[in-house]
This record gives sequence, structure tokens and C-alpha cells, in this order.
Amino acid sequence: MVKFEDENVLNAVFAALADPTRRKVLQTLEHGSRSVGELAAPHGMSLPGFMKHLRVLEDAGLVSRAKDGRVVNLAISPEPMQEAAMWLSRYEKFWSGRLDALGRYLYRQEELNPSWKEAQPRTVPPSTSPGITPSVLKKSGARGPTRKR
Repeated sequence: MVKFEDENVLNAVFAALADPTRRKVLQTLEHGSRSVGELAAPHGMSLPGFMKHLRVLEDAGLVSRAKDGRVVNLAISPEPMQEAAMWLSRYEKFWSGRLDALGRYLYRQEELNPSWKEAQPRTVPPSTSPGITPSVLKKSGARGPTRKR
């Protein structure tokens, strides 16, 4: 049974991972800690807007913050991601088993009824149109009425 606290952690992790900007930040942090300025530079957004993304990652526990003088450095924290990976692995096993069963079923159907492979695709009858109709470009008309001021 999943504890209520674990469920909140998973919700926060998946919500944080839902945004492509936050995923790119995590990819950057895989190579080591970076300052906020270094992380924000490639994203082309205001620093306050970028800080909101960092706050979501920090609230989910995916990054940790360390201040060195006036510079704030961020590093990746793998623990919440590992919990999400364990949760996903349970469903990966389920779907792998289901897809394997579907593959076995289709293989048996192919052995029992091989004629479906030899069925000819339907052909589309040719067009009865005498040729291609050229499109006519229309020029814009005169200027429409304007509101008097």
C-alpha cells in the first residue's frame, strides 16, 4: 500500500517533470551543479519566471540549493526520481506482460489463418476529372469602410 506521504512526493515529482523547461534543467544538472544564472541563460525567459520553475523542482525535492557567497548553486537530488522510477517499473512489468500476450495471440492467429496476409489491398478507382483545375489567385479588393472619429 502506498503511504499518503509517498503519494504526495510522487505527485510533486510527476508535476515537476511535466514541463519541458524543468526536464532540461535536470538534464543540465546531470553534468554537475550549476549556478542559477548558468541554468537560466539558455531558456530565454525572465529570471523571476525561471525561478518559479526552480521552485517547483526544489519543492519536489529534485534539486538542492547551496549558497556560496552571492552565488546560488543547484545540484540534482536523485532520491525522489528513484521513487518515481520504482512506481513506473511496476506498471512497466504489467504492460510488458500484456503486450507479450497480445503478440502471442496475433502469432497464433497468423498460424491459424494465414490467408489474411495474402489479401490484396483495395485499389482506389482513378479520377474521372479531365485534368487539374488551376487555382485562381484573387486580388484583394478596395479598402473597406472605416469608423469615423
